Amino acid sequence: MSSKEGKGAVKDSRSQPTLVTDPFEDTLRRLRESFRAGRTRPAEFRAAQLKGLGRFLQENKQLLHEALAQDLRKSAFESDLSEIILCQNEVRLALSSLNAWMKDEPVAKNLLTQLDSAFIRKEPYGLVLIIAPWNYPVNLILVPLVGALAAGNCVVLKPSEISQSTEKVLAEVLPQYLDQSCFAVLLGGPEETGQLLEHKFDYIFFTGSPRVGKIVMTAATKHLTPVTLELGGKNPCYVDDDCDPQTVANRVAFFRYFNAGQTCVAPDYVLCSPGMQERLVPALQSAITRFYGEDPRGSPDLGRIISDKHFQRLQGLLGCGRVAVGGQSDGSDRYIAPTVLVDVQETEPVMQEEIFGPILPIVNVRSLDEAIDFMNRREKPLALYAFSNSRQVVNQVLARTSSGNFGGNEGFIYLTLSSLPLGGVGNSGMGRYHGKFSFDTFSHHRACLLSHAGLDKVKQVTYPPYPGWNKKLITWALSAGSCTLL
Repeated sequence: MSSKEGKGAVKDSRSQPTLVTDPFEDTLRRLRESFRAGRTRPAEFRAAQLKGLGRFLQENKQLLHEALAQDLRKSAFESDLSEIILCQNEVRLALSSLNAWMKDEPVAKNLLTQLDSAFIRKEPYGLVLIIAPWNYPVNLILVPLVGALAAGNCVVLKPSEISQSTEKVLAEVLPQYLDQSCFAVLLGGPEETGQLLEHKFDYIFFTGSPRVGKIVMTAATKHLTPVTLELGGKNPCYVDDDCDPQTVANRVAFFRYFNAGQTCVAPDYVLCSPGMQERLVPALQSAITRFYGEDPRGSPDLGRIISDKHFQRLQGLLGCGRVAVGGQSDGSDRYIAPTVLVDVQETEPVMQEEIFGPILPIVNVRSLDEAIDFMNRREKPLALYAFSNSRQVVNQVLARTSSGNFGGNEGFIYLTLSSLPLGGVGNSGMGRYHGKFSFDTFSHHRACLLSHAGLDKVKQVTYPPYPGWNKKLITWALSAGSCTLL
């Protein structure tokens, strides 16, 4: 966007002031008017939008496959597995559960409110903004969209401009399946996104890096807008000495190199003893060869780095520690081989930032206590993994650390469960979503108490003045033991 396409007045060549209109203003006004008119509130309307989204996913599967292949070299099966099927599952769950989710939720009452009706009503926030990243450009924009639609909001989607092919499908095709008086896709890069964030929204849902998350949160504070921030971080993976190295290698390699390592919940580095490292490295080499062949570059199951910029960043990290497996790269194809680094020091660049690529550093620790101390000295990650044949060791890591999500002897397969939330803590984000958690995220939980217009005689006991017996009665009525659920 040129400077003349921004908000405010600029001068032309004759120094005459020219009023330039905001490119987003009309769209946002239209959506707000639709929400104020109550268009999105009925369950029937919400269900119709969800069904439209389901049809978009079904009828445009091939188009989405092609876009994801162009953006990330994803195979059709990987696109189904990590993008389309998960979105379809969310749509089906929301449709089958919508009426139950929307129902008023009765709550416990005390004796003073026994004749009243107390409940929580789930109301839409209004106009919500969903800003999505490029690494899972279908999943990470449509899964939150399911929750926003189910909750009855008007929605603005901002897909990533980096995953260009998928962005085009979302902008040109998806609106045909949804009510455009209540839904819009807005495009642009960082400048346009910054301009969009100057507007007031009723809720903002952002997935991306902690750096950009701070920018989004700062913008939201100007309007006191609530936010969900799904960020990232360096996800530790502790491997105990008593593990079978091949079992660990199979699971770690699968989840580290899936989507060419461009996954926010992927294991980012391994913590293990020098002895386990000696056994784990050949096991990782074996797993990589079995998964992707002798030359992983020819594997249909290994994706590519999203852009030249990210490729150059990752190539710079290959100089850290010592390459024990892989290390090959080709800028013309944005290819980086599945790589394992050893002799990595905590102070090296590969340990200072989220890798977001097919590179796995191994850092040596001498004990479980040292590993836990190492993890706890760093920012809280989005995910944390522990591998051990001892349930006690896994439970110790779980009990003595903090992370958004946790996997014991497993990777991020938990993302397939709509019954579990996804969400960070501290530097890795705030808020949660998936399944009913998405509906709750995009709903204001309104506390409601409905009393009778009459029966004022009953209420007299709560009015001043307070003789001794009134005080005793009110105190007794408010005591915890008198609470009931109706």
